[in-house]
Amino acid sequence: MRTTTLAAALAAALLVLTALFSSPPARATAAPARSAASVAPATAPVGLGNCASGQLCLWARPDFTGARQIHELSTIDIESCVPLKTGTTAQALANRTGRPVTTYQSATCAETGEFETYPGGGTWLPRSPYQVRAFKVWEN
Repeated sequence: MRTTTLAAALAAALLVLTALFSSPPARATAAPARSAASVAPATAPVGLGNCASGQLCLWARPDFTGARQIHELSTIDIESCVPLKTGTTAQALANRTGRPVTTYQSATCAETGEFETYPGGGTWLPRSPYQVRAFKVWEN
């Protein structure tokens, strides 16, 4: 029963995401009159950040903007804390390492601050809920 419920919830979520990202917005036949102050500027959808297979990419600003740091498995000690350069943080990431990666609010990978693990098969996070200051790459 739990598997059926989980499968139904995942299918519903996939349908919602498909509808959001593949359907053009409906056009209204007549728009109500608005003052200039109430018109919100149009925003473009966020594109995925450029990050090659086998890399962990971190951006200084949300939505894959700002300075980008690239880390590859060949230069990372697995299951060791890797702090970002002193004075830098990341607010967006792409994990294409093929391994789980945990990002930390703490520069020492302390679990007293915020932290989150992202799957390595291809995870793009345009807006981290906290300033990333360090990460760990895990064995599968």
